[in-house]
Amino acid sequence: MIAPPPAETLRPEAPAPAPAPPAPPARSTASPTVETPTVPQPAAQSQKPKRAINPFLSSDPGMKAKRLARALVSDMIAYLPAKREEGLRDGTLKALFREEIKKSYEEYVEQIGKEMAESTTHFQDALNDILADGRKMF
Repeated sequence: MIAPPPAETLRPEAPAPAPAPPAPPARSTASPTVETPTVPQPAAQSQKPKRAINPFLSSDPGMKAKRLARALVSDMIAYLPAKREEGLRDGTLKALFREEIKKSYEEYVEQIGKEMAESTTHFQDALNDILADGRKMF
């Protein structure tokens, strides 16, 4: 019989290997059937056209005119904020912005047409809502 080696010469045991991840479930060779859910449709939908999700994609001339008016008036404020504050404070918006309003309105008419400009209040509404900060000054 052979004697075991002395304790000093024994090597420490290597750490146990990590357990293997579980195997994925076995796949069937038969093709699965997927049931598509059905969404109930309303019986009678109104004939009203759907609104575009993004209003800038709308082809409605009235909406385009309104957006243009608001953009033109917003530009006045962006370029002349101190002048607007002075006009609001002193009640002189019409006089201070006379030239800017005239130029913006000319651009508005050129882009949407005279008939649309004269038949709507979009430009005037934008002046009151945006430039006059909600006050009826125009």
